[in-house]
Amino acid sequence: MKRLFSKYLKVIDWYIINKYLGTFVFTLGIFTVITVVFDIAEHIDNFLKSGASLHDIAFKYYAGFIPFYLNLLEPLINFIAVILFTARMANQTEIVPILSSKASFARFLRPYFVSASLIFVVSLFANVYLIPFTNRLKVDFENKNFSDGSDPSKSEVHMQLDKHTFVFVKSFDNSTKTGFEFIMEKFNGDTMTEKWVAQNISYDSLKRKWTLKNYSLRRINGLKESMIWHGAAKDTTLDMKPVDFEIRDNAYSAMSTQLLNKNIEKAKLRGTGELMDMEFEKYNRFVYPLSTFVLTLIGVSMSSRKVRGGIGLPLGIGILLCFAYIVVERFALVFSTKGGAPALLSVFVPNVLFGILGYVLLLKAPK
Repeated sequence: MKRLFSKYLKVIDWYIINKYLGTFVFTLGIFTVITVVFDIAEHIDNFLKSGASLHDIAFKYYAGFIPFYLNLLEPLINFIAVILFTARMANQTEIVPILSSKASFARFLRPYFVSASLIFVVSLFANVYLIPFTNRLKVDFENKNFSDGSDPSKSEVHMQLDKHTFVFVKSFDNSTKTGFEFIMEKFNGDTMTEKWVAQNISYDSLKRKWTLKNYSLRRINGLKESMIWHGAAKDTTLDMKPVDFEIRDNAYSAMSTQLLNKNIEKAKLRGTGELMDMEFEKYNRFVYPLSTFVLTLIGVSMSSRKVRGGIGLPLGIGILLCFAYIVVERFALVFSTKGGAPALLSVFVPNVLFGILGYVLLLKAPK
């Protein structure tokens, strides 16, 4: 490994790598302090009213808050770090000797992409494994302590439990785990074979069963029909849980990748309208870290030329471009979840658009 590094990475490469990672970590620390200070100022009243302990605030809420927002702002942080030290190197005439020594601009980019690869690996690991876990801590804390008293339950829910079973619930009371005006229909192909109607249905968390109350059953066999009325309660096992009737913000970002895949398969069967949200979250976990390479390319290409006025102009343009990237990424989410655009295509849109911009800037970069 040492021979490999010594063969492909020279002294100047290590100099740039140290500059890159050092500036990135420093900028990361600054953004961490700023985001935490602003969030404390915004939620101090909620913390005091809820009576949450300092331990829970630090190791549950902020243990989820900090990784989530640092990951969200990672393109901006990385971009600013690249522009800061590259523009400083250009103003100190450190880049001209490198390019004048018969080194191509592609060779000059090597240490940048080595550093970007390290950040990419860390970001990918965080997206797939770490952040879903920390988000779960944050979401649970917010649901417990930041509740505004509004009803978090869905109404008029249509759900497909399997290939033959369809369910409708008009309303659901999350506090009592009870649904009202329940209808379940079973089909054999296009022909209905059973229809269950119940005044309400409640979930027993100990038995892990649903209880139908004041229900009726209609059986259909060709031209023969029979109606069975029952006033008593009936326990039954259904492939649904009370959580399926809750409105949950950031719920999918708090799911492990394995659980997310299982819920995607269920959503494909049930047709509840949440499939696009979950698919976008899944693909975005793997594609979003690629922004590290795209924005590194843009940052180096636009700040490696010495300009009058120091690093102010490149930094200003860089921040504007980075916020534009985040806006495009948010628009891609809306187009996917609300506009029906394929999730896999939508998550690639920001990187493709800004990748093209990076290539254009690379062609115009000093050689």
